[in-house]
Amino acid sequence: MKKTLITTLIASAVTIMGVNGIAAAAEKKVKVDFGKREYQNCCVLCHGADGKGNGSVVELLKKKPSDLTTLSKKNGGVFPFDRVYSMIDGREMVIGHGDREMPAWGNRYSADATKAAEYYIDVPYDMEMYARSRILALIDYLNRMQVK
Repeated sequence: MKKTLITTLIASAVTIMGVNGIAAAAEKKVKVDFGKREYQNCCVLCHGADGKGNGSVVELLKKKPSDLTTLSKKNGGVFPFDRVYSMIDGREMVIGHGDREMPAWGNRYSADATKAAEYYIDVPYDMEMYARSRILALIDYLNRMQVK
């Protein structure tokens, strides 16, 4: 009886430690910030990692990139979602970005979507929705960068 009790206690302790280890591993799981990833892929060279317009290619540009952290401040404390969306998707021309054929933006959010479509042959897939989700993720990240 005593041996069974000790065996049960040891098994319980090992199980509890295992569950705690799994929970700790789950907490350490890396979360991907898609908006930050888009920013780093598309914006960081000109606007800088902090969004203040101090990227590594600034000296090569004709016009200094804008400070993306003050978009809300310049718009009466409200993030200008529609305007930012229009700039990113190409409806509003941004002089510093050049025309839409220029690599700074080009057709990034439609051409990349076309490439991604080849992986979704067996399921319904909307290229426009894919591009829109990338733009929204980027805008969400820009919104989180705003100074208070």
